Amino acid sequence: MVSNVNIIAPDLSPNTDGIHVQSSTGVTIKNTVIKTGDDCISIGPGTRNLWIEKIQCGPGHGVSIGSLGRDFNEDGVENVTLINSVFSGSDNGLRIKTWARPSKGFVRNINYRNIVMNNVENPIIIDQNYCPNNQGTSATPIAMAFDCSPSNPCSGIKLIDIKLTYMKSTKAQSFCKNIGGTSGGVILPNNCL
Repeated sequence: MVSNVNIIAPDLSPNTDGIHVQSSTGVTIKNTVIKTGDDCISIGPGTRNLWIEKIQCGPGHGVSIGSLGRDFNEDGVENVTLINSVFSGSDNGLRIKTWARPSKGFVRNINYRNIVMNNVENPIIIDQNYCPNNQGTSATPIAMAFDCSPSNPCSGIKLIDIKLTYMKSTKAQSFCKNIGGTSGGVILPNNCL
């Protein structure tokens, strides 16, 4: 268990993940403040039954599952819960990133509940075409982005009661590619499922 910890690194420092969990079962992270130049929490292959609650993330790259799929015979990630947490000024909020190549890895049974996003560039993003070591900046009104592979599309995605707005005068948008799922309740921006 990781509890009541403050993790701080300069916001532009590379490769400074706050907490990395991999090949682990039954880990709990709670009541933790993470300010870093990379992922606040990164979740690697072989992670199961991870419980995260009451974290504050930002600056940083959010809570990321992955990157996954770098190796063909890679374990999956399952049963991850993140609740009652706040993201402030981070590049990403809730992110799943996988390499665009065949792999036995998987991501399933991921639950995010009662999450607050304050000035987050990419609040919700799934990227199945992740390719590290690209550089540059982007500040767009895309609040939800699902970029999934045509050969192994995202499925079973459930969007329920999401309210994300863009900080400027235009409406927030969503982007979907090769995704299937359902939605319920109020969804802002309009979802693209």
